[in-house]
Amino acid sequence: MDAEFNGTYITLGGYVGVDKYGYLYFVILLALYLLILCTNLTIIYVICIHRNLHEPMYIFIAALSVNSILMSATIYPKLFIDVLSQRQIISHSACMFQYFIFYSIGISDILLLSAMAYDRYVSICKPLQYSIIMGRITVAILLTVAWLIPVLQVAVAIVVNSKQKLCDFTTDGFFCNNKIFRLYCVQSTFLKIYPMFILLNVVIVPTIFIIFTYINIFLVAYHSCPEVRKKATETCLPHLIILMCCFFLCIFDVISARMQSNLPNGVNLIMSLQIVVYGPLFNPIIYGVKMKEISKHIKRLLCHFWTKSK
Repeated sequence: MDAEFNGTYITLGGYVGVDKYGYLYFVILLALYLLILCTNLTIIYVICIHRNLHEPMYIFIAALSVNSILMSATIYPKLFIDVLSQRQIISHSACMFQYFIFYSIGISDILLLSAMAYDRYVSICKPLQYSIIMGRITVAILLTVAWLIPVLQVAVAIVVNSKQKLCDFTTDGFFCNNKIFRLYCVQSTFLKIYPMFILLNVVIVPTIFIIFTYINIFLVAYHSCPEVRKKATETCLPHLIILMCCFFLCIFDVISARMQSNLPNGVNLIMSLQIVVYGPLFNPIIYGVKMKEISKHIKRLLCHFWTKSK
């Protein structure tokens, strides 16, 4: 019976002190999840209803918020169940689905950040050609690429993984990420190389592209009038903050998955939790506070609800 059970389910061993603090974890996670939903839905709502925000930059921000909601809906409900359960387990098929959504969304976020960098580059470095270059067709193509390529690339890993046999049934994470590769009896050469190919293709190359675009943006802004420098700072600074957080969390995910010796459970839990908190929560907060147009509409929306509630 145990062998049959283990063949179907994977134990999530990354939780710390669930027996003592399960209800506290539940309250904290629920608060985070509700905050993620509220902030991202607010960003999407504000961008959708205001026509002056129907521009490429804001459309990409709304797409990031959609990604945040999808990722959180995949991760958090399972966390709620696990922190209140005596045994933290997940079926192999559900684990593969969680892995698929998590990395598809994560890669999509990086590609969306690349699209946003390109948009800022055209806006600041080629302002007279902006309306021609960043038309509806271009935005539609960039969105399609940002959502379709990650799905296809991660799907290949899922198909290959589905043919592998599990020899271990306990992972030191609290959701299914690259650490599940360690559970397979034999890691094929493809499984060793393909994740590095994805890292190069959709993390390193886009990051180099973003750095290149921002070097050009800052060079143009430096030699331009104060208004151009102000515009570059207001629109590019939030993007750079999000990019740095995303890049370092990607590096942590790769390193932790490749390390043969596990990190202490407490450190592993805190760092892994940041992966599912930073992006979904900080994206809308940073863009909502730092982006002048979005911030202005959010303040009006809050004032409207406050006045209506009195």
